[in-house]
Amino acid sequence: MLALQSLRHDPESAKAALAKRADEGYSAAVDEVLSVDETRRRAIAEVEELKRRRNEVSKEVGRLKREGEPAEELIVEMRSVGDKISQLDAVISSSDEKIRAILLGLPNLPLSEVPPGGEEENVLVREWGDPVSFPFSPRPHWELGEGLGILDLPRGAKVSGSGFPLLRREGARLQRGLVDFMIDLHTKEHGYEELRIPYLVTEESMVGTGQLPKFAEESYLTRRDALWLVPTAEVPVTNLYRDELLAADDLPMRFTAYSPCFRREAGAAGKDTRGLLRVHQFDKVELVRYETPERSREALEELTREAEVVLQRLGLHYRVVILAAGDLGFSSAMTYDLEVWAPGVEKWLEVSSCSVFTDYQARRANLRFRRAPGKKPEFLHTLNGSGLALPRLMVALLETYQDESAAVSLPEPLHAYTGFSRLEP
Repeated sequence: MLALQSLRHDPESAKAALAKRADEGYSAAVDEVLSVDETRRRAIAEVEELKRRRNEVSKEVGRLKREGEPAEELIVEMRSVGDKISQLDAVISSSDEKIRAILLGLPNLPLSEVPPGGEEENVLVREWGDPVSFPFSPRPHWELGEGLGILDLPRGAKVSGSGFPLLRREGARLQRGLVDFMIDLHTKEHGYEELRIPYLVTEESMVGTGQLPKFAEESYLTRRDALWLVPTAEVPVTNLYRDELLAADDLPMRFTAYSPCFRREAGAAGKDTRGLLRVHQFDKVELVRYETPERSREALEELTREAEVVLQRLGLHYRVVILAAGDLGFSSAMTYDLEVWAPGVEKWLEVSSCSVFTDYQARRANLRFRRAPGKKPEFLHTLNGSGLALPRLMVALLETYQDESAAVSLPEPLHAYTGFSRLEP
Protein backbone atom coordinates (compact mmCIF):
# COMPACT_ATOMS: atom_id res chain seq x y z
CA MET A 1 0.00 0.00 0.00
CA LEU A 2 1.28 3.45 -0.84
CA ALA A 3 1.99 5.87 2.00
CA LEU A 4 -0.71 8.54 2.24
CA GLN A 5 1.81 11.01 3.63
CA SER A 6 4.01 10.57 0.55
CA LEU A 7 1.05 11.19 -1.75
CA ARG A 8 0.26 14.39 0.17
CA HIS A 9 3.85 15.54 0.02
CA ASP A 10 4.51 14.91 -3.68
CA PRO A 11 1.45 13.73 -5.61
CA GLU A 12 2.92 14.59 -9.00
CA SER A 13 5.89 12.27 -8.55
CA ALA A 14 3.52 9.45 -7.59
CA LYS A 15 1.35 10.17 -10.63
CA ALA A 16 4.39 10.17 -12.91
CA ALA A 17 5.57 6.81 -11.52
CA LEU A 18 2.11 5.29 -11.85
CA ALA A 19 1.81 6.63 -15.39
CA LYS A 20 4.70 4.31 -16.34
CA ARG A 21 2.26 1.44 -15.80
CA ALA A 22 0.25 2.65 -18.82
CA ASP A 23 -3.03 3.01 -16.91
CA GLU A 24 -4.52 6.50 -16.92
CA GLY A 25 -6.98 5.72 -14.12
CA TYR A 26 -4.33 5.76 -11.40
CA SER A 27 -3.76 9.52 -11.64
CA ALA A 28 -7.45 10.17 -11.00
CA ALA A 29 -7.33 7.78 -8.03
CA VAL A 30 -4.48 9.79 -6.50
CA ASP A 31 -6.53 12.97 -6.87
CA GLU A 32 -9.54 11.25 -5.33
CA VAL A 33 -7.70 9.94 -2.30
CA LEU A 34 -6.19 13.38 -1.65
CA SER A 35 -9.63 14.99 -1.95
CA VAL A 36 -11.13 12.55 0.55
CA ASP A 37 -8.11 13.05 2.78
CA GLU A 38 -8.65 16.84 2.72
CA THR A 39 -12.29 16.34 3.74
CA ARG A 40 -11.16 14.07 6.56
CA ARG A 41 -8.51 16.49 7.79
CA ARG A 42 -10.95 19.40 7.80
CA ALA A 43 -13.41 17.28 9.78
CA ILE A 44 -10.71 16.35 12.30
CA ALA A 45 -9.73 20.00 12.76
CA GLU A 46 -13.37 20.96 13.28
CA VAL A 47 -13.89 18.15 15.80
CA GLU A 48 -10.84 19.28 17.75
CA GLU A 49 -12.17 22.84 17.85
CA LEU A 50 -15.63 21.66 18.92
CA LYS A 51 -14.14 19.52 21.66
CA ARG A 52 -12.16 22.48 22.87
CA ARG A 53 -15.36 24.53 22.94
CA ARG A 54 -17.21 21.70 24.72
CA ASN A 55 -14.57 21.61 27.45
CA GLU A 56 -14.91 25.36 27.92
CA VAL A 57 -18.71 25.14 28.07
CA SER A 58 -18.58 22.23 30.50
CA LYS A 59 -16.38 24.22 32.85
CA GLU A 60 -18.66 27.25 32.55
CA VAL A 61 -21.78 25.15 33.24
CA GLY A 62 -20.11 23.78 36.35
CA ARG A 63 -19.25 27.27 37.56
CA LEU A 64 -22.77 28.59 36.95
CA LYS A 65 -24.33 25.65 38.81
CA ARG A 66 -22.01 26.18 41.75
CA GLU A 67 -22.99 29.84 41.87
CA GLY A 68 -26.71 29.12 41.43
CA GLU A 69 -26.86 30.82 38.06
CA PRO A 70 -29.00 29.55 35.12
CA ALA A 71 -27.05 27.36 32.63
CA GLU A 72 -29.79 26.03 30.36
CA GLU A 73 -28.62 28.00 27.31
CA LEU A 74 -25.09 26.62 27.59
CA ILE A 75 -26.41 23.09 28.17
CA VAL A 76 -28.42 23.32 24.94
CA GLU A 77 -25.31 24.56 23.14
CA MET A 78 -23.28 21.66 24.57
CA ARG A 79 -25.83 19.16 23.26
CA SER A 80 -25.63 20.78 19.85
CA VAL A 81 -21.85 20.58 19.94
CA GLY A 82 -22.07 16.88 20.84
CA ASP A 83 -24.40 16.21 17.92
CA LYS A 84 -22.08 18.02 15.56
CA ILE A 85 -19.07 16.03 16.82
CA SER A 86 -20.97 12.78 16.21
CA GLN A 87 -21.76 13.86 12.65
CA LEU A 88 -18.14 14.76 11.98
CA ASP A 89 -16.91 11.51 13.52
CA ALA A 90 -19.10 9.69 10.99
CA VAL A 91 -17.52 11.74 8.19
CA ILE A 92 -14.04 10.87 9.48
CA SER A 93 -14.87 7.17 9.75
CA SER A 94 -16.37 7.11 6.25
CA SER A 95 -13.35 8.99 4.89
CA ASP A 96 -10.97 6.51 6.51
CA GLU A 97 -12.77 3.64 4.80
CA LYS A 98 -12.74 5.40 1.43
CA ILE A 99 -9.05 6.24 1.72
CA ARG A 100 -8.14 2.66 2.59
CA ALA A 101 -10.25 1.30 -0.27
CA ILE A 102 -8.60 3.64 -2.78
CA LEU A 103 -5.08 2.93 -1.50
CA LEU A 104 -5.71 -0.82 -1.67
CA GLY A 105 -6.61 -0.34 -5.34
CA LEU A 106 -3.42 1.54 -6.20
CA PRO A 107 -0.40 -0.53 -7.30
CA ASN A 108 3.15 -0.03 -6.12
CA LEU A 109 5.33 2.68 -7.64
CA PRO A 110 7.89 1.27 -10.11
CA LEU A 111 11.52 2.01 -9.33
CA SER A 112 13.14 4.65 -11.52
CA GLU A 113 15.15 2.07 -13.48
CA VAL A 114 12.02 0.19 -14.55
CA PRO A 115 11.27 1.04 -18.20
CA PRO A 116 7.85 2.49 -19.02
CA GLY A 117 5.38 0.80 -21.33
CA GLY A 118 3.88 -2.64 -21.71
CA GLU A 119 5.19 -6.15 -22.33
CA GLU A 120 6.78 -5.15 -25.63
CA GLU A 121 9.11 -2.81 -23.70
CA ASN A 122 10.58 -5.55 -21.49
CA VAL A 123 14.38 -5.45 -21.58
CA LEU A 124 16.73 -8.42 -21.95
CA VAL A 125 19.35 -8.34 -19.20
CA ARG A 126 21.35 -11.51 -19.88
CA GLU A 127 21.13 -14.94 -21.46
CA TRP A 128 22.70 -18.18 -20.29
CA GLY A 129 23.56 -21.31 -22.25
CA ASP A 130 22.87 -22.21 -25.83
CA PRO A 131 19.66 -23.56 -27.36
CA VAL A 132 19.88 -27.27 -28.01
CA SER A 133 19.85 -28.36 -31.68
CA PHE A 134 18.16 -31.54 -32.82
CA PRO A 135 18.70 -33.68 -35.94
CA PHE A 136 14.94 -34.25 -35.86
CA SER A 137 11.83 -32.19 -35.23
CA PRO A 138 11.49 -31.93 -31.41
CA ARG A 139 8.17 -33.00 -29.95
CA PRO A 140 6.07 -30.86 -27.61
CA HIS A 141 5.91 -32.00 -24.00
CA TRP A 142 2.32 -33.23 -24.17
CA GLU A 143 3.28 -35.75 -26.84
CA LEU A 144 6.37 -36.78 -24.91
CA GLY A 145 4.49 -37.02 -21.62
CA GLU A 146 1.72 -39.13 -23.11
CA GLY A 147 4.17 -41.44 -24.86
CA LEU A 148 6.19 -41.88 -21.68
CA GLY A 149 3.04 -42.59 -19.66
CA ILE A 150 3.80 -39.80 -17.17
CA LEU A 151 1.26 -37.13 -18.16
CA ASP A 152 -2.46 -37.94 -18.10
CA LEU A 153 -4.35 -34.77 -19.02
CA PRO A 154 -7.72 -36.44 -19.85
CA ARG A 155 -8.07 -38.05 -16.40
CA GLY A 156 -6.96 -34.89 -14.64
CA ALA A 157 -9.69 -33.03 -16.52
CA LYS A 158 -12.21 -35.76 -15.73
CA VAL A 159 -11.81 -35.41 -11.96
CA SER A 160 -11.30 -31.65 -11.72
CA GLY A 161 -11.84 -29.96 -15.09
CA SER A 162 -9.36 -28.52 -17.57
CA GLY A 163 -6.22 -26.96 -16.18
CA PHE A 164 -5.64 -29.64 -13.53
CA PRO A 165 -2.93 -31.97 -14.92
CA LEU A 166 -2.28 -35.45 -13.57
CA LEU A 167 1.27 -36.81 -13.38
CA ARG A 168 1.85 -40.56 -13.13
CA ARG A 169 4.67 -42.87 -12.07
CA GLU A 170 8.05 -41.36 -13.05
CA GLY A 171 6.35 -38.05 -13.83
CA ALA A 172 5.16 -37.74 -10.23
CA ARG A 173 8.58 -38.84 -8.94
CA LEU A 174 10.32 -36.34 -11.20
CA GLN A 175 8.24 -33.49 -9.85
CA ARG A 176 8.81 -34.60 -6.24
CA GLY A 177 12.52 -34.92 -6.97
CA LEU A 178 12.66 -31.42 -8.43
CA VAL A 179 11.02 -29.98 -5.31
CA ASP A 180 13.55 -31.75 -3.05
CA PHE A 181 16.44 -30.68 -5.29
CA MET A 182 15.42 -27.02 -5.14
CA ILE A 183 14.65 -26.99 -1.41
CA ASP A 184 18.03 -28.57 -0.65
CA LEU A 185 19.80 -26.04 -2.87
CA HIS A 186 18.15 -23.02 -1.27
CA THR A 187 18.52 -24.23 2.32
CA LYS A 188 22.01 -25.76 2.18
CA GLU A 189 23.71 -23.33 -0.22
CA HIS A 190 21.68 -20.11 -0.15
CA GLY A 191 20.87 -19.92 3.56
CA TYR A 192 17.06 -20.06 3.49
CA GLU A 193 14.93 -21.47 6.31
CA GLU A 194 12.56 -24.16 5.09
CA LEU A 195 8.89 -23.82 6.03
CA ARG A 196 5.92 -26.11 5.67
CA ILE A 197 3.05 -23.70 5.30
CA PRO A 198 -0.78 -23.85 5.36
CA TYR A 199 -2.45 -24.01 1.96
CA LEU A 200 -5.53 -22.07 3.09
CA VAL A 201 -5.26 -18.46 4.26
CA THR A 202 -7.48 -15.71 5.59
CA GLU A 203 -8.70 -12.69 3.66
CA GLU A 204 -6.38 -10.52 5.78
CA SER A 205 -3.39 -12.52 4.56
CA MET A 206 -4.46 -12.13 0.92
CA VAL A 207 -4.86 -8.38 1.42
CA GLY A 208 -1.43 -8.21 3.07
CA THR A 209 0.42 -9.36 -0.04
CA GLY A 210 -1.80 -7.55 -2.56
CA GLN A 211 -3.85 -10.45 -3.94
CA LEU A 212 -7.01 -8.84 -2.58
CA PRO A 213 -9.05 -6.97 -3.50
CA LYS A 214 -7.45 -6.71 -6.96
CA PHE A 215 -7.30 -10.42 -7.86
CA ALA A 216 -10.38 -11.84 -6.15
CA GLU A 217 -11.75 -13.20 -9.44
CA GLU A 218 -8.50 -15.06 -10.15
CA SER A 219 -8.41 -16.76 -6.74
CA TYR A 220 -10.24 -19.72 -5.22
CA LEU A 221 -12.42 -19.12 -2.13
CA THR A 222 -13.93 -21.80 0.10
CA ARG A 223 -17.59 -21.02 0.77
CA ARG A 224 -18.06 -22.44 4.24
CA ASP A 225 -14.99 -21.04 5.99
CA ALA A 226 -14.18 -18.01 3.79
CA LEU A 227 -10.60 -19.19 3.48
CA TRP A 228 -8.63 -18.71 0.27
CA LEU A 229 -6.54 -21.39 -1.43
CA VAL A 230 -3.00 -20.06 -1.74
CA PRO A 231 -2.14 -18.68 -5.18
CA THR A 232 1.50 -18.91 -4.06
CA ALA A 233 3.42 -19.66 -0.86
CA GLU A 234 4.31 -15.96 -0.89
CA VAL A 235 1.00 -15.24 0.85
CA PRO A 236 1.39 -17.25 4.07
CA VAL A 237 5.16 -16.77 4.27
CA THR A 238 5.07 -12.98 3.87
CA ASN A 239 2.31 -12.77 6.49
CA LEU A 240 4.19 -14.82 9.11
CA TYR A 241 5.21 -11.71 11.05
CA ARG A 242 2.20 -9.56 10.24
CA ASP A 243 1.50 -6.98 12.98
CA GLU A 244 4.77 -7.83 14.73
CA LEU A 245 7.72 -5.58 15.49
CA LEU A 246 11.10 -7.11 14.63
CA ALA A 247 14.53 -5.99 15.75
CA ALA A 248 17.18 -4.89 13.28
CA ASP A 249 19.23 -7.95 14.29
CA ASP A 250 16.40 -10.17 13.05
CA LEU A 251 16.99 -8.99 9.49
CA PRO A 252 17.50 -10.24 6.92
CA MET A 253 15.06 -13.16 7.16
CA ARG A 254 15.00 -15.67 4.31
CA PHE A 255 12.40 -18.37 3.87
CA THR A 256 11.74 -21.06 1.29
CA ALA A 257 8.59 -23.13 1.06
CA TYR A 258 7.03 -25.62 -1.28
CA SER A 259 3.29 -25.42 -1.96
CA PRO A 260 0.69 -26.28 -4.52
CA CYS A 261 -0.65 -23.06 -6.03
CA PHE A 262 -4.23 -22.44 -7.10
CA ARG A 263 -5.16 -19.77 -9.66
CA ARG A 264 -8.36 -19.39 -11.64
CA GLU A 265 -6.63 -16.96 -14.03
CA ALA A 266 -9.88 -15.36 -15.11
CA GLY A 267 -9.64 -13.96 -18.62
CA ALA A 268 -6.82 -16.30 -19.65
CA ALA A 269 -9.07 -18.80 -21.46
CA GLY A 270 -7.64 -19.99 -24.75
CA LYS A 271 -4.17 -18.56 -24.13
CA ASP A 272 -1.38 -21.17 -24.11
CA THR A 273 -3.67 -23.74 -22.51
CA ARG A 274 -2.25 -26.91 -24.07
CA GLY A 275 -0.39 -29.37 -21.87
CA LEU A 276 1.32 -27.76 -18.88
CA LEU A 277 1.68 -24.27 -20.29
CA ARG A 278 -1.19 -22.71 -18.32
CA VAL A 279 -2.84 -24.59 -15.48
CA HIS A 280 -5.02 -23.82 -12.46
CA GLN A 281 -3.08 -25.96 -9.98
CA PHE A 282 0.69 -26.27 -9.99
CA ASP A 283 3.60 -26.85 -7.61
CA LYS A 284 6.18 -24.22 -6.80
CA VAL A 285 9.13 -23.60 -4.51
CA GLU A 286 9.00 -20.02 -3.25
CA LEU A 287 11.73 -17.73 -1.91
CA VAL A 288 10.73 -14.87 0.41
CA ARG A 289 12.95 -12.26 2.04
CA TYR A 290 12.52 -9.61 4.72
CA GLU A 291 15.18 -6.92 4.27
CA THR A 292 16.06 -3.45 5.53
CA PRO A 293 15.13 -0.73 3.04
CA GLU A 294 18.74 0.12 2.18
CA ARG A 295 19.52 -3.51 1.22
CA SER A 296 16.42 -4.49 -0.69
CA ARG A 297 17.60 -3.51 -4.15
CA GLU A 298 20.85 -5.44 -3.73
CA ALA A 299 18.85 -8.34 -2.32
CA LEU A 300 16.83 -8.48 -5.53
CA GLU A 301 20.01 -9.21 -7.49
CA GLU A 302 20.95 -11.94 -5.00
CA LEU A 303 17.49 -13.50 -5.09
CA THR A 304 17.47 -13.56 -8.88
CA ARG A 305 20.90 -15.19 -9.04
CA GLU A 306 19.75 -17.84 -6.56
CA ALA A 307 16.80 -18.74 -8.78
CA GLU A 308 19.10 -18.82 -11.81
CA VAL A 309 21.32 -21.42 -10.15
CA VAL A 310 18.49 -23.96 -10.46
CA LEU A 311 18.40 -23.54 -14.23
CA GLN A 312 22.18 -23.59 -14.52
CA ARG A 313 22.48 -26.82 -12.51
CA LEU A 314 19.89 -28.38 -14.81
CA GLY A 315 21.71 -27.13 -17.92
CA LEU A 316 18.69 -25.30 -19.35
CA HIS A 317 18.99 -22.39 -21.76
CA TYR A 318 17.34 -19.31 -20.21
CA ARG A 319 17.25 -15.54 -20.22
CA VAL A 320 16.64 -12.82 -17.62
CA VAL A 321 14.28 -10.00 -18.52
CA ILE A 322 13.45 -6.83 -16.59
CA LEU A 323 9.72 -6.17 -16.83
CA ALA A 324 8.48 -2.83 -18.08
CA ALA A 325 6.13 -0.98 -15.75
CA GLY A 326 3.01 -1.92 -17.68
CA ASP A 327 3.88 -5.61 -17.36
CA LEU A 328 4.84 -5.33 -13.70
CA GLY A 329 2.92 -7.19 -11.01
CA PHE A 330 0.46 -5.12 -8.97
CA SER A 331 2.55 -5.09 -5.78
CA SER A 332 6.00 -5.10 -7.37
CA ALA A 333 8.36 -2.15 -7.64
CA MET A 334 10.74 -4.06 -9.93
CA THR A 335 10.75 -7.58 -11.35
CA TYR A 336 13.17 -9.84 -13.17
CA ASP A 337 11.52 -12.68 -15.09
CA LEU A 338 13.47 -15.86 -15.72
CA GLU A 339 12.37 -17.40 -19.01
CA VAL A 340 13.52 -20.86 -20.08
CA TRP A 341 13.62 -21.98 -23.71
CA ALA A 342 11.28 -24.86 -24.57
CA PRO A 343 12.29 -26.20 -28.00
CA GLY A 344 9.23 -28.42 -28.51
CA VAL A 345 6.76 -25.54 -28.36
CA GLU A 346 9.39 -23.03 -29.51
CA LYS A 347 8.61 -20.55 -26.74
CA TRP A 348 10.31 -18.73 -23.91
CA LEU A 349 8.45 -19.81 -20.77
CA GLU A 350 8.46 -17.86 -17.54
CA VAL A 351 9.56 -20.09 -14.65
CA SER A 352 10.25 -17.37 -12.07
CA SER A 353 9.42 -13.77 -11.30
CA CYS A 354 11.84 -12.24 -8.80
CA SER A 355 10.47 -9.04 -7.31
CA VAL A 356 11.19 -6.35 -4.76
CA PHE A 357 8.09 -4.80 -3.23
CA THR A 358 9.81 -2.01 -1.25
CA ASP A 359 7.52 -1.23 1.73
CA TYR A 360 4.28 -1.80 -0.23
CA GLN A 361 3.41 -5.21 1.23
CA ALA A 362 4.86 -4.25 4.61
CA ARG A 363 2.39 -1.37 4.92
CA ARG A 364 -0.52 -3.64 4.03
CA ALA A 365 0.60 -6.36 6.45
CA ASN A 366 2.10 -4.02 9.09
CA LEU A 367 5.55 -5.60 8.94
CA ARG A 368 7.91 -3.38 10.93
CA PHE A 369 11.32 -3.39 12.57
CA ARG A 370 13.16 -1.15 15.05
CA ARG A 371 16.78 -0.28 14.28
CA ALA A 372 17.70 0.28 17.93
CA PRO A 373 15.96 0.62 21.31
CA GLY A 374 14.05 3.88 21.43
CA LYS A 375 14.12 4.35 17.65
CA LYS A 376 10.89 4.83 15.74
CA PRO A 377 9.62 1.61 14.07
CA GLU A 378 10.04 1.43 10.29
CA PHE A 379 8.42 -0.66 7.62
CA LEU A 380 10.76 -3.32 6.29
CA HIS A 381 11.03 -4.32 2.62
CA THR A 382 9.82 -7.63 1.22
CA LEU A 383 10.98 -9.64 -1.78
CA ASN A 384 10.00 -12.93 -3.33
CA GLY A 385 10.71 -15.11 -6.29
CA SER A 386 9.91 -18.55 -7.60
CA GLY A 387 12.77 -20.87 -7.04
CA LEU A 388 11.22 -22.35 -9.30
CA ALA A 389 7.69 -23.01 -10.60
CA LEU A 390 7.32 -26.63 -11.68
CA PRO A 391 5.02 -26.98 -14.74
CA ARG A 392 7.04 -24.99 -17.24
CA LEU A 393 10.29 -26.27 -15.74
CA MET A 394 9.00 -29.78 -16.49
CA VAL A 395 8.13 -28.64 -20.02
CA ALA A 396 11.67 -27.38 -20.61
CA LEU A 397 13.26 -30.51 -19.16
CA LEU A 398 11.20 -32.92 -21.25
CA GLU A 399 11.57 -30.94 -24.46
CA THR A 400 15.28 -30.12 -24.02
CA TYR A 401 16.47 -33.61 -23.10
CA GLN A 402 14.40 -35.67 -25.56
CA ASP A 403 15.93 -37.83 -28.23
CA GLU A 404 14.66 -39.15 -31.56
CA SER A 405 13.08 -42.21 -29.93
CA ALA A 406 10.97 -39.90 -27.69
CA ALA A 407 12.97 -40.95 -24.61
CA VAL A 408 14.15 -38.30 -22.15
CA SER A 409 17.49 -38.31 -20.32
CA LEU A 410 17.59 -36.36 -17.06
CA PRO A 411 20.42 -33.98 -16.10
CA GLU A 412 22.82 -35.53 -13.60
CA PRO A 413 21.76 -33.49 -10.49
CA LEU A 414 18.32 -35.13 -10.61
CA HIS A 415 19.47 -38.76 -10.71
CA ALA A 416 19.82 -39.10 -6.95
CA TYR A 417 16.54 -37.27 -6.30
CA THR A 418 14.44 -39.35 -8.70
CA GLY A 419 16.16 -42.73 -8.60
CA PHE A 420 16.42 -42.89 -12.39
CA SER A 421 18.36 -41.15 -15.14
CA ARG A 422 16.22 -41.80 -18.21
CA LEU A 423 12.55 -42.04 -19.19
CA GLU A 424 11.74 -44.59 -21.89
CA PRO A 425 8.49 -44.81 -23.93
